[in-house]
Amino acid sequence: MKILIQGGHLVDPANGVDAQLDLFLEGGLVASVGEAPAGFEPDQVIDASGQIVCPGFVDLQARLREPGQEHKGSIDSETRAAARGGITTLCCPPDTSPVIDTPAVAKLVQERADQAARVRVAPIGALTTALEGEQLSEMVTLAEAGCIAFSNADLPVHNTLVLRRAMEYAASHSLLLMLQPQDAWLAAKGCVHEGVVGLRLGLSGIPESAETVELSRILMLVEQTGARVHFGQLSTGRAVQILRQAKRDGLPVSADVAAHQLHLTEMDLLDYSSDCHVIPPLRTQRDRDSLREGLRDGTLIAISSDHQPHDADAKLAPFAESEPGISALETLLPLTLRLVDEGVLSLEQAIACLTSGPASVIDNHNGHLGVGARADVCIFDPQQHWRLDAQTMQSAGHNTPFLGWDLKGRVTHTLLNGRLSYQEPSKKAED
Repeated sequence: MKILIQGGHLVDPANGVDAQLDLFLEGGLVASVGEAPAGFEPDQVIDASGQIVCPGFVDLQARLREPGQEHKGSIDSETRAAARGGITTLCCPPDTSPVIDTPAVAKLVQERADQAARVRVAPIGALTTALEGEQLSEMVTLAEAGCIAFSNADLPVHNTLVLRRAMEYAASHSLLLMLQPQDAWLAAKGCVHEGVVGLRLGLSGIPESAETVELSRILMLVEQTGARVHFGQLSTGRAVQILRQAKRDGLPVSADVAAHQLHLTEMDLLDYSSDCHVIPPLRTQRDRDSLREGLRDGTLIAISSDHQPHDADAKLAPFAESEPGISALETLLPLTLRLVDEGVLSLEQAIACLTSGPASVIDNHNGHLGVGARADVCIFDPQQHWRLDAQTMQSAGHNTPFLGWDLKGRVTHTLLNGRLSYQEPSKKAED
């Protein structure tokens, strides 16, 4: 199918494009930018006047809950939410049930995502068998089955020798590790940031050192083994400083931050809302500002959703006993655009944090709209205001502290491989 996206403002950070240009798609690929290819007769024209046209978003951390926890969400429901949010590629952590530690489970996730046909799902394989932190998984076999990286999700690898062997193995086969730095012993059973607010609320805290100690341990092993490591969802300013120095030293590392950490702080916990129960916890305003600065100077190269849908019962318990996580796919774009309105990032920087930045981590062919690239496209209205409410959310999980917020920036079209996977009901494509 030949598609013309006409009249939009094209922002493609990977190729340095920021101008009003038409986009021509054919056969699931970008055929041309600006001028029509010879003999191009579109089968469909999408009017993008007054809107931003950019690469489809790449989300480095989103739980789909299937297989094993379909009462919280499914590949069908969560990829529907992802497409509504402009996401065309998302990475699914291995803590499903069963765990993604065999080729069969990895292929199952991909096959069900292909059936839904809305979003490209890239499974992350288990670093250790059953995520128990003891025996290495068959990483090469899992990579051959489509796993793009390896992680132990949010479960610890206590034994440093096991972690070293995993990193040596990954380095010898050029495999990517995606690790979340949190020392389980220091975190203990904490549920909020260790500080004055947590003390006032009577909730057990997770200190900054839980993140920085584990980050430092992994960095020392990176220096020794040469493994390529991406750190997911950093939450502290001190971790940003440590990572900044590691990158200056030439270590093959990168990191992202979850969108909610850029807007919420420990002060949002004062009403005990379990929707603000996240791990790593919401930190101080100083941490939040340092995370923003890390994005601005390129120390952090991506913003992830860290999407974790839950059923209603999971959030009804008292704060400390509720399950952590936010349903976040549909708020990824507006929360990122809020950083533009607040002067933290330029529009091009913000879009890079959702496209070329995360795409560079997983070494795929997405995140840009150069000629010959996959026709994964997001079109959004940067000025459209809307309110997030549970009745219209596409995700099965409605656990988000952003319910009722006035959000700005709404996706009108998402295209996967040159085919519409989402279209805002009020926006009709012109045939």
